[in-house]
Amino acid sequence: MSEATGKRFSGQDGGAEARDTDWDGVRLHVVSGKGGTGKTTVAAALALALAAGGRKVLLVEVEGRQGIAQVFDLPPLPYEERKIAVAPGGGDVYALAIDPEEAMLEYLEMFYGMKRMGKALTRMGVVDFATTIAPGLRDVLVTGKTSEAVRRRDKSGRRVYDAIVMDAPPTGRIARFLNVTQEVAGLARMGPVKNHADLVRGVLTSPETAVHFVTLLEEMPVQETLDGIAEMRASGLPAGGVFINMVRPAGLPESALQAASGSRFDPAELALGLKAAGLADGAADATLIAEALAEEVTEHALRTELEKRERLTLESAGTHRYDLPLLPDGADLAGLYELAEALRDQGAA
Repeated sequence: MSEATGKRFSGQDGGAEARDTDWDGVRLHVVSGKGGTGKTTVAAALALALAAGGRKVLLVEVEGRQGIAQVFDLPPLPYEERKIAVAPGGGDVYALAIDPEEAMLEYLEMFYGMKRMGKALTRMGVVDFATTIAPGLRDVLVTGKTSEAVRRRDKSGRRVYDAIVMDAPPTGRIARFLNVTQEVAGLARMGPVKNHADLVRGVLTSPETAVHFVTLLEEMPVQETLDGIAEMRASGLPAGGVFINMVRPAGLPESALQAASGSRFDPAELALGLKAAGLADGAADATLIAEALAEEVTEHALRTELEKRERLTLESAGTHRYDLPLLPDGADLAGLYELAEALRDQGAA
């Protein structure tokens, strides 16, 4: 299991294979992170991991970037839930790229019976105008669509999805995006909009939700992660785990790393070893190769020391942490399954 305490996540009302994980009971996994950390890739891998073993998981995109389609190498996704992948053990991953305009039309039909009027307003540009001047309304519509998927049941009363994974906005905007009650306060103090926002807030602040953060072992992403977790807790939102992405293997024994970082690495000794092993032609060639290797080893050692410090810094968050390997061939579909397996091995799903 991962670091820290607690266990959460199980199957669909007992319908899927039982499995103890760190997120037993959580049904909505919100994934945020600083740009460039691989947030969408990690969200996709988490969806695959949660679906493994026969579960049904919905992967939701809210920023209109079609990032899910790119990660799974698919054409742009329409505004509808559709199956995009089969997880290990026969589970299914569905995807939904939420369009705020379409979400507003659904909202108008649901609460006011005005879908036909809503389409007319769309043609007039009123819908786009409304969500532009009131971005809080846009966030309520997007989070509301996700919350509806969390609550949805089929005719037999079973949950339609075992879990929902939201590829959410980056850390700089996540607290405001999720804090829908505050965002809607200036739009409506009563009526359907207010009631809708309160319903969404109830889902987001419940034990069924966890807000996870993706980071790299670098100073800025780590600090943004800690700030994001602090914002979640201050806003009454449930902080989840930390996914440390693109983790490089050490590559060298600890003694060599310590020698290199402490300026005790001897290129001359390395040159002798290269020459004795027949990996260099003559002393001059061995010296040139040794100096180049020594520089790379020193840079690797310094980066490793930095990563150790950032890892220690992340411990202060007091939450679960998961390592995801750097994929040598990039985040292709095979890589997603590799990351999903790593998450399951560590108890994230």
